[in-house]
Amino acid sequence: MTRDRMEFDVLIVGGGPSGLACAIRLKQINPELSVCLIEKGSEIGAHLLSGAVFEPRALDELIPDWKAKGAPLEVPVVMDSFVYLTQRHAFRFPLTPPQMHNHGNYIISLGELARWLAKQAEELGVEIYPGFAAAEVLYENGRVIGVATGDMGIGKNGEHTARYTPGVELVAKQTIFAEGCRGSLTKTLFDKFDLRKDCQPQTYGLGIKELWQVQPERFKQGHTVHSVGWPMDSKTYGGSWVYHWKDNIVSIGFVVGLDYTNPSLSPFEEMQRFKTHPKVRTLLDGGKRIAYGARALSEGGIQSLPKLTFPGGVLIGDTAGFLNVPKIKGNHTAMKSGMLAAEAVAEHLAGSAGEEVQTYQSKLEASWLWAELQGVRNVRPAFKWGLWGGLLLSALDTYIFRGRAPWTLRHAHADHETLCKASECEKIAYPKPDGVLTFDRLSSVFLSNTNHEEDQPAHLKLKDAAVPVAHNLALYDAPEQRYCPAGVYEIVRNDKGEPRLQINAQNCVHCKTCDIKDPTQNINWVPPEGGGGPNYGTM
Repeated sequence: MTRDRMEFDVLIVGGGPSGLACAIRLKQINPELSVCLIEKGSEIGAHLLSGAVFEPRALDELIPDWKAKGAPLEVPVVMDSFVYLTQRHAFRFPLTPPQMHNHGNYIISLGELARWLAKQAEELGVEIYPGFAAAEVLYENGRVIGVATGDMGIGKNGEHTARYTPGVELVAKQTIFAEGCRGSLTKTLFDKFDLRKDCQPQTYGLGIKELWQVQPERFKQGHTVHSVGWPMDSKTYGGSWVYHWKDNIVSIGFVVGLDYTNPSLSPFEEMQRFKTHPKVRTLLDGGKRIAYGARALSEGGIQSLPKLTFPGGVLIGDTAGFLNVPKIKGNHTAMKSGMLAAEAVAEHLAGSAGEEVQTYQSKLEASWLWAELQGVRNVRPAFKWGLWGGLLLSALDTYIFRGRAPWTLRHAHADHETLCKASECEKIAYPKPDGVLTFDRLSSVFLSNTNHEEDQPAHLKLKDAAVPVAHNLALYDAPEQRYCPAGVYEIVRNDKGEPRLQINAQNCVHCKTCDIKDPTQNINWVPPEGGGGPNYGTM
């Protein structure tokens, strides 16, 4: 069976805020352009996970009458707190960093916002295809000409099953990659076009999120709280959020920087431990956990941005790395990058000037997005000196130099290079879950509504099957068992006590942490069949 081919002016890979904003802006500029957007999730928003406090600056520019059109921005932030936690106490900082001032922002569900944006895009004539997982970049004469979606109906043995359907080739004059953090195709573009040769290593965090329905007397709609300190030690980057959303629902989460060094650390367990703090326990007492999810986020900032253009396409959103780390926000910056790319691509198609969209970079550098990231560039790398060094240097950069310091701090290492040997580290002992406040991974994955077709090849590929035991288990006590928040990786032993790595791919919530943190980069995350993975709904 041969693959069908569909042709468009512009193809967008990824249905998050950057891709949807890009699609809308393209059709606003030129309604005659044929624009197609594909999304690997079962529906738009299925794989989106964010805190989320949303800054509407980009949305104001994209759709000024969004309120009249019913955008799901219903809960304005009314109070911010920034606290330092010890194991038993919480101390509120006298000053909340200006980046964390949320006046004019909204507590939202990113999935709900994406579905609303998709509706706006479709009304403008954008063709949107959820459940289409882009599996291969298509090239012609060294130029990107589109992508091919993955074949459906290939069994675990690699043979075609009765439901086999070949993928589809989607070709376009320009292909815009909006895959989100650690995009599987974007990685191949980095290598093909050497896009990372002039930037610093990307660094990442893993965010673990739960939604809780709490007792009405404990709910304070529009309140946001961020914390640093416990349960992290002072050398490990991490912190929490608690957002009081609506209908007595609280978004609670914990982010751990993936440059941590102790291989026994588990971001999932740190999130569970965080909930046992007296302040958090009191909030959640008598409540019910109703949703769970996890996702990596790009934290490198402007120093880690790759070259954003190549023959036949561009990068936008978090697949490039436009997150503002001190704000803990990337949706408004992702949207703005998509809008600027749309303007540059539309101009390029109208003028047919060469293979690359030359004006995208200059438009970025002239925008508020670039100024915003430039002003906070030193905050995340400052924490390589630990919590207190990071807070001190960030305060100096923010309050004294106001983002104009005459230096730019560097990210010294990629995250997979930072683990120490297990024998050199104190093992972290985590308490067992109680099933009321704290939980195990499998019951958590159940709440993420994760589903994969069981009879398909595992989408978590090992470059060398011997490495997990010979290297990771021997040196680091198999850290993949702990950094994965979904119980995908498990060391099992046969009757002779011989270990092997078992991959429970059906559990995967597509967070991409394994692809980032594996010490030898032996794990390669590729998309499963379209529509597989979590279904986050209102997360």
